[in-house]
Amino acid sequence: MARTVWDSSVGKKTVMAVSGLIMLFYLVAHMIGNLKIYFGAGEFNHYAHWLRTVGEPFMHYGWTLWLVRVVLVVAVVAHATSAYQLSRRDLRARPTGYAHKKRRASYATRTMRWGGVILGLFIVWHLLDLTTGTVHSGGFQEGHPYQNVVDTFSTWYGDVVYIVAMLALGLHVRHGFWSAAQTLGAGSRTRDRALKTVANVLAALLTAGFIAVPVGVMTGVVS
Repeated sequence: MARTVWDSSVGKKTVMAVSGLIMLFYLVAHMIGNLKIYFGAGEFNHYAHWLRTVGEPFMHYGWTLWLVRVVLVVAVVAHATSAYQLSRRDLRARPTGYAHKKRRASYATRTMRWGGVILGLFIVWHLLDLTTGTVHSGGFQEGHPYQNVVDTFSTWYGDVVYIVAMLALGLHVRHGFWSAAQTLGAGSRTRDRALKTVANVLAALLTAGFIAVPVGVMTGVVS
């Protein structure tokens, strides 16, 4: 039964919707946590340490954080796989393009595919930069996330990579939230306007909230 559901287009769209909402919930929490950097190094570093102690003493040190990471990895893989397979299915269904391209689709809709690729590459870079320190500039300091964030956004390329990725994220969330609502049956003639408003507000808040961090470093508010 699970295989039958997965093989159907409806099943793949449902997997995309559910996994996308899981990631959206994480992004909102992650953005709120990131903004703690405006309260100083002590507050931000304490928050980073707290993430590793959530659930103690029932959960061992770091277990809850790793559980969240595993759920996110599963969600990302499921989301990307279903998106790729649906894209390939669409191309096979119509190997030649339309004679006249439709202009009704929004810019976010037309850029969902390359936006997803940008976000996938950014996730890899972001982890190598601020989690493992592999590509980090200025000397990665384990246990000092505040200084590591300041180091990253003290470089022009760190700012460019992050801001471009967050703009792509905003477009992705704007269209993705709307699509997920339709797939899961939440859309209707009376609720469509409200859902579009929620999608636009979420996209704007997430984009502005995440970009506020490099802007704070660039302007010297965070240093």
